[in-house]
Order: sequence, then C-alpha cells, then structure tokens
Amino acid sequence: VQLDAGHRRNLLEWTSNLRLLNPAEFEWLVGEVFRREGWTVQETGRQDGPDGNIDLELIRDDQRKIVQCKRWTAMNVDVDQIRLFQGTLHREQLPGDSGIFVTLSRFTENARVEAQQDGITLIDNRELHARIEKVRRSEPCPQCEAPMILGRSPHGWWLRCVNAPCSGKRD
Repeated sequence: VQLDAGHRRNLLEWTSNLRLLNPAEFEWLVGEVFRREGWTVQETGRQDGPDGNIDLELIRDDQRKIVQCKRWTAMNVDVDQIRLFQGTLHREQLPGDSGIFVTLSRFTENARVEAQQDGITLIDNRELHARIEKVRRSEPCPQCEAPMILGRSPHGWWLRCVNAPCSGKRD
C-alpha cells in the first residue's frame, strides 16, 4: 500500500506526458489530484473486469462524488458515454452534480450539453493539466531553493533549476 501511494505521488510530480500512462496509472494520477484538492479518494476502478462505471469515489465533509476516467487520446467522449455515466449516478442514487467525468481527449458538443443539463462536471485534457499544475509540488534546488523542473536529455531524466543564474540540477 505504501509503495502504491509513493508511486501515485511520483506520477503526479514527474509525469510530463500523460499519454504514456496506462489506464490504471491514469486513474491513480487523477485520484492523486483530487487527494491534493482535499478529497478522500478510494480507487474502485478495475482493469481486469467491469467496475460499474466508477473509477474513483471521492468523499469530503458530507459530499460523495464518483469519477469516471477515460484515458482516451484519439477519440472524443460522446453523448452516449455521458448517458451511461448518468445511469451510474442514478443507480448510486446520486444527483447529477455528484458526477465527474475526466478524459485525456475532449468532449463532443452534444456531450457537453447533456452533462450541463444534469450538472456533471467535465474535465478534459486542458482542464486536467491545469489542475495538475495547481497541486504539483516543485522540487527545491539544492543550491538556491528555487523550484526545479523536470527535463530530459540524451542521458536520461533530470531536474534543473528555473533560476537562470543557478546551475543546480539533479539526476
């Protein structure tokens, strides 16, 4: 369990290309974003069988929300997927505003209209990246304590300082 938690934190801190994540890692990353936003997160999605259209369950105060994650990159989420998710919300006896649908792609216009009518929150590729940046913790430079960013060279991955005169870096 502790190894999985560490892996989830590292996914959020070090992943620069979300398209390289497998579906389970994508769900872990989305869960970690919500965790850092103050939610208690339970991963319920399964890759080896049906998960009831619920990948994450979020709880904060007296609120319960469910999240459906689609790591789609080439196909937009259409209205049929939103309607399936509405059925899941109904089965769980939750109002529409208790649903969050997250994707690496985009939503069709019909999907957006359907979700808006029911109050479902839609998080597409751009919104997800913005939320990640809000909760991502930067690594401090060992020389000047300024934030470091992740980079890649022919020699591998490394962190480098964003402070221009500083030459701080770490493998």
